[in-house]
Amino acid sequence: MDVIETVFLRNNLIAAFAFIGLVMWVSYFLSDRLTAGRIHGSAIAIAIGLLVAYWGGVTSGGQSGAADIWLLGGIGLLGGGMMRDFAIVATAFGVQLSELKKAGLAAIVSIFAGVIVSFFVGAVVAVLFGYTDPVSITTIGAGAVTYIVGPVTGEAIGASDGVITLSVATGLIKSILVMVGTPFVAKSIGLDNPQSAMVFGGLMGTTSGVAAGLAATDPTLVPYGAMTATFYTGIGCLLGPSLLFFAVSAFF
Repeated sequence: MDVIETVFLRNNLIAAFAFIGLVMWVSYFLSDRLTAGRIHGSAIAIAIGLLVAYWGGVTSGGQSGAADIWLLGGIGLLGGGMMRDFAIVATAFGVQLSELKKAGLAAIVSIFAGVIVSFFVGAVVAVLFGYTDPVSITTIGAGAVTYIVGPVTGEAIGASDGVITLSVATGLIKSILVMVGTPFVAKSIGLDNPQSAMVFGGLMGTTSGVAAGLAATDPTLVPYGAMTATFYTGIGCLLGPSLLFFAVSAFF
C-alpha cells in the first residue's frame, strides 16, 4: 500500500498520463479490430472517458468524476481547463493561413457556414428539449459545432458542469456520425479531390470525424480535410462565447 500511495498519490499527474495512455491504446485497438478504423480511436476514448467519469461520480459520491477516485486524482489537473486550452492553442499554431488561402473562397465560406449551421441546429435541439436560458442553449449549440468548442464556450460564459458535459456528448455523436457516414456519401457529393475535401472539412468541422471518414474514403484526402477542420474549431472557439452567445441572448 505504501508503494501504491507513493506512485498514485504523490505522482498523481504521472499516473493520470499513464491511465490516459492505457485508455488511448485500448481505444485504438478496439477501433482497428472491431470497426476496421471506421470509428476513430479518439471517439472511443471519449466514450470511455464519459463512462469512467460517470462511474467515478457514482461510486465516490463526488462532483469531479474520475478525479474523485483517489487513484486517479491527477485526472483533475490533466483534464482541466489549463491543459485543454493549451492543446487548442498549440493546434491553432500548427496551421498556416497561407495554406487556407490556397483552398479559395469556397473553403473559407464553408468554415463559417459550417460553424453557424451546426450551432443553429444544436441550439434548436436544446430549445426543443426545454432549455430556455441563453448560457445553456449557447453551450449545447457550441457542442454541436465540435466537442472542443462546446466546453470552451461553456467555461467562458459560465455554463454548469452538466450542460458542458452534455455539449461534449453532442459533439461526440456528431463526430461518430461523420466518421461512419462519410464513406457512404462520398461518391454522391463528389468527395474525391483535395478541393472538395477542404470544403467538406470546413462544413463538418470535427477534426477526428473528418480525418477518420476521409481515411476510410481516400487516405490522400485526409490532410486537406483536417486542415480546414482545424480552422473550423478555432473559428468556433472565437464565435461561440462572443457573437453567437450575443445572438442567442437577444432572442432569450
